Amino acid sequence: MEVRNPPDPSPQAGSPAVLVEHLTKVFQTSLTRAKVPAVADLSFRVGRGEVYGLIGPNGSGKSTTMKVILGLVRATSGRTEVFGIDSGQVGSRRDVGFLPENPYFYKHMSGRETLEFYGRLCGLRGAELRARVPELLVTVGLESAAGRPIAGYSKGMLQRLGLAQAIVHRPRLVVLDEPTAGVDPRGSREIRDLILRMKGDGTSVILCSHLLEQVQEVCDRVGIVSKGRMVREGRLEDLTRLDQQMEYVVEGGGPGLAGEIRALVERSGGKLVHSGHPRTTLERLFLESTGDHEPVSGGTRHD
Repeated sequence: MEVRNPPDPSPQAGSPAVLVEHLTKVFQTSLTRAKVPAVADLSFRVGRGEVYGLIGPNGSGKSTTMKVILGLVRATSGRTEVFGIDSGQVGSRRDVGFLPENPYFYKHMSGRETLEFYGRLCGLRGAELRARVPELLVTVGLESAAGRPIAGYSKGMLQRLGLAQAIVHRPRLVVLDEPTAGVDPRGSREIRDLILRMKGDGTSVILCSHLLEQVQEVCDRVGIVSKGRMVREGRLEDLTRLDQQMEYVVEGGGPGLAGEIRALVERSGGKLVHSGHPRTTLERLFLESTGDHEPVSGGTRHD
């Protein structure tokens, strides 16, 4: 599927896709009127054409942050913008697609009718809509079930349909909340490939997922949120690098002591293919950052 994004004609053309600065959201309970902080002084940005992973334990404030970005919840304080427009303004949602964790559709409608309905809501008409719907059905693997009522769809099929409706209008920003929940491994891989295609076509993506392997495969940068605060944030290659360790990948070299390996490789006619810092996994970094695992220490950790 080709995702076409027209040039941004707005005066905010140089702004990031998403800007979150010192976001704080405090809820008040209905009975005791107690104040419950959900997000505390959270800041990050998502560049244009970037896939950003927002991860954290349940109750860490991820969903609240997404709702503020989408304009569904008003922040207590701080600033949130989408392509330079305050997320509280209706105009900020024009170029945004959203897939919630548990999408809900009218069960009496078919998959094709559902996409036609959402396409019209997003302003698609005529030949453009007629061409877009079958294209999306093929993209998410629902072409054979396009005419069936949604009431008979499995959880995985509903998730694929939700992804199709999120991108029906070719948005410049797509927010995905657990996009592969209930999807089989093949479907999960197809969704991953679609995310990468969207990135290649210049679409910005915010991905919230508990499947950290998938996050590590598709995201450029990651923010780890715990108890409403950003505890780690940056490029994946920097976050997962273990600076206190070194590793070597040798092609055609002989065995030897670690301190003499370079000289030994040269003497044996081999070639030093790679040297650098070994990396931890995003899963281990996540557990360490949220206090659920022992800190990463010496020794190469690949498990």
